[in-house]
Amino acid sequence: MEEKYPYPLVPLPYAYDALEPHIDLETLHFHHDKHLKTYVENLNKAIEPYPDLHNKTLLSLLLNLDKVPDEIKTPVKNNGGGVYNHQLYFESMNPSGKKEPGGAFLGRVNHKFGNVDNLKAELKSKGLSQFGSGYAWLVATQDDELMVVNLPNQETPLPLNLKPLLLVDVWEHAYYLKYQNRRAGYLDNWMSLINWQVVEDRYYSNEIR
Repeated sequence: MEEKYPYPLVPLPYAYDALEPHIDLETLHFHHDKHLKTYVENLNKAIEPYPDLHNKTLLSLLLNLDKVPDEIKTPVKNNGGGVYNHQLYFESMNPSGKKEPGGAFLGRVNHKFGNVDNLKAELKSKGLSQFGSGYAWLVATQDDELMVVNLPNQETPLPLNLKPLLLVDVWEHAYYLKYQNRRAGYLDNWMSLINWQVVEDRYYSNEIR
């Protein structure tokens, strides 16, 4: 998230067919190359007339929305959130990544949720209960406690002083080509794509990523 204006379309960290059969090539192509690209383009369009913002990282913009000019605050929040959320979502998945949490982080999971299956069940529940579009998130509080929350549209946990660790996209474009209205099936299969090493690295990082 260290990129500055003009913000790039960050490539996927794997091939378009790498997440099959759970997420198909066509969905991943449209999700990344069309939907995310549109958020990137709209964010750059909003920022372009404001050279004072050109040296800001995306994370800096989202953490300091109160300093963004009022006339572009909403497009920066919506499109910047879209870029940030999608980059974390794509980064969080990798079928060849670490399959389950471990070590001290697993202890944190067990302390909060009882076990990993309960954490996954909570993520699924929040994903299913998100009315319309949005995300289910695993986050950490300022006291390093784990929480699962859901947020609408392209909202991020950043204004809530929560550290983003993991998110699952429940906008229909994330799953509809393969699953149609079966969001629960998408969520069940998505759990096997989580790269827990990325989640743990975010948790232990001294900075929000």
